[in-house]
Amino acid sequence: MFERLALARLHEVAAHFPVVAILGARQVGKTTLARAAFPEFGYVDLEDPRTAARFRDDPRFVLDEAGGPGLILDEAQADPSLFAALRGAVDEQRQARGRFVLLGSAQPGLVRGIAESLAGRVAIVDLDPLTACEALSGGAPQNWRTLWLKGGFPDALRGDFRAWWDAYLRMLLERDLPQYGVAADPLFLRRFLTMLAHQHGGLLNASALGSSLGVSHHAIQRHLDVLESVFLVRRLAPWFRNVGKRLTKAPKVYLRDTGLLHHLLNISSADELANHPSRGASWEGFVIEDVLRRERIAHPSTQPWFWRTAAGAEIDLLLDRGAERIAIEIKAGRGDDARALRSLRNALPDVETSRAWIVDQAPGIARLGPNIARAGFEAVMGGNP
Repeated sequence: MFERLALARLHEVAAHFPVVAILGARQVGKTTLARAAFPEFGYVDLEDPRTAARFRDDPRFVLDEAGGPGLILDEAQADPSLFAALRGAVDEQRQARGRFVLLGSAQPGLVRGIAESLAGRVAIVDLDPLTACEALSGGAPQNWRTLWLKGGFPDALRGDFRAWWDAYLRMLLERDLPQYGVAADPLFLRRFLTMLAHQHGGLLNASALGSSLGVSHHAIQRHLDVLESVFLVRRLAPWFRNVGKRLTKAPKVYLRDTGLLHHLLNISSADELANHPSRGASWEGFVIEDVLRRERIAHPSTQPWFWRTAAGAEIDLLLDRGAERIAIEIKAGRGDDARALRSLRNALPDVETSRAWIVDQAPGIARLGPNIARAGFEAVMGGNP
């Protein structure tokens, strides 16, 4: 079993809220985590036909008859009547904490139900695919390079990730999205995802994508909203201030899991990845996701950004923690190149920070100057920048 970083966070919020909602993609490990965190709780799967029928008849009865100190409700977005019933059950014992745990893989429906019925009664914990330190704790890959190739979904990591992703996309696009009320053609979404894979790490140009796919840029933005809502895509917004320079204001777009990226790019092995033109962009996305997955647990309020000028100066990732801002530059090769270091040092005053890391694949950590360090991924994957 993988040791999930979110476990301590779950116990923390459960001590302060009557309801805890764990949100994440399908098969990312939500049920396993919830049962490990609350082993004495009852369990209800709202996608099971018999359970769903009972719940539709009288949702409050199912909540009240649950034995034990609490109840885990899996696939909570499957039955909208759940939220009103939960509100009544919670309000009857408002001082009780950590009674109900909701698990959801379709963020829009679940968040909408929470906002309408459970405001102030629920804490949300996002569960991402495995970080490198989590994956190694479960013994699935021999090293982080396997995680980079296969991605962080537990079942994909343990076996044939190409076959797993093929089945996963078919289920998600052809079954789940229509059930969630998303009107999107599965074939179109697969083509769209493939195009995004080839533009992974690049600036989003919705008009160009729409022209290639025969739809408007408004349609592209709506489909991106759908893919973000099911945790497949990340739009990383640019950070900008009035610093007297022309700055890029378009977001960058990434596929959130490198297993999906490599599946869509037809990359099946580490050797193929090492020689692929998208290797650098893949590495950038891999490091960004690993950092942000850990950052979400250690510093939940952190805002991630990137920074780029029209002249080409760039910082791959900015972590804005409120009290401090950290710049992270990501290199697939050695990160101590003098030109890259000079460019990063010159950019730091513009992003109002003096602390920066360069993350690459070389071993160890080295100081490159005041408040700037180079760190190999293996040296930092267990901690925060």
